[in-house]
Amino acid sequence: MTVAALSATLAVGAVAGADHWVRVTASDHIYDVSSVPGAPVALVLGAQVDPGGQPSAFLAARLEIARQLYRSGKVKAVLVSGDHAEWHYDEPGAMMVWLVARGVPVSQVVLDHAGFDTYDSCARAHRIFGVNRAIVVTQTFHLPRAVALCRSLGIEASGVGDETVRIYRPHWLRGEVREHGASLKAAVDVLSGRDPVFLGRRETGVDAAVADS
Repeated sequence: MTVAALSATLAVGAVAGADHWVRVTASDHIYDVSSVPGAPVALVLGAQVDPGGQPSAFLAARLEIARQLYRSGKVKAVLVSGDHAEWHYDEPGAMMVWLVARGVPVSQVVLDHAGFDTYDSCARAHRIFGVNRAIVVTQTFHLPRAVALCRSLGIEASGVGDETVRIYRPHWLRGEVREHGASLKAAVDVLSGRDPVFLGRRETGVDAAVADS
């Protein structure tokens, strides 16, 4: 076997192994809004915000699930975690505005401005915001990886996924394909135990929001 063929075989095996780890770890922890067990907080993972500060269709669909979870009493607070590395691009801020405009009290929405990827969002939720039990919200193709990461990083996580934006077929298919490589990265991150990009002091926003509910 040539070096190139061996490398390709190892790469395929690594991706397959990572996919298997994600499926097994997330198994039995994925629900819909009506059946998911309650938890103190919903962790909504960030996605693209369009010009003008409007959440993209993918992000708005995630936020709608969080709104339903809050309205039904399944969660007491919503932790919105996304990219705010540059002042003019603010995922968590846009997420908060969307939720508050649709009836979620601002006191029950907590912002994580350094959720640069799924690993960072899960790690910071546990290590910075003290989250030990949560409902993770994202699209269904992303949900197993998100649940697996959070559970591997100390959060007793269940997940609820959105499928309404499946109508945006090219974007959805790209997301499904991307998950294979992303699962490998997730496995490497967990095995390495890397710190998120930013840590910092312990934040009490989730504690206060849950206590205030």
